Amino acid sequence: MVRVEQSCGSAVCRICTMKKTILLVEDSKVQKLAGERILLKAGYLVLLAGDAEEALHLARESVPDLVLLDLMLPGVGGEEVLYALKRDPHTEQIPVIVVSHLPPTNFTNLKAAGAAEYFHKSRFLEDDEGQTSFLGMIDRVLRDSAARNQPGKHLALAVRSS
Repeated sequence: MVRVEQSCGSAVCRICTMKKTILLVEDSKVQKLAGERILLKAGYLVLLAGDAEEALHLARESVPDLVLLDLMLPGVGGEEVLYALKRDPHTEQIPVIVVSHLPPTNFTNLKAAGAAEYFHKSRFLEDDEGQTSFLGMIDRVLRDSAARNQPGKHLALAVRSS
């Protein structure tokens, strides 16, 4: 008998109720604090990094469920962090949402490099609607990632086809 655990949305599902860890990469103390507050209130565990080196170290050591990545970091920028995360076998499966004040004109290139989504930073700082949209995007990206990386998913398909 093959047992496959699936993310079902049920309040009692072990996979669905586990707290997710988010690495927030932001150099602005004010925006880092605001982002952390929103994420903690939503029930996430939060890791904080203020620059590229710290972000890459935390991502490799902790392997968070999601990275929220600012593009404008001191020294090495967010794009380089994204490229490094996606080239590393230990971190390549971690979804990354780019969160920036920069317009999303370069999002096509970021998406090609492995970014899951783009969110304009001012939207989650302005009002409850922006925060709701931000948290909804995070939830969707985490669900999509879990569906892609679900243990036993390919095994279950193999069992059904034999």
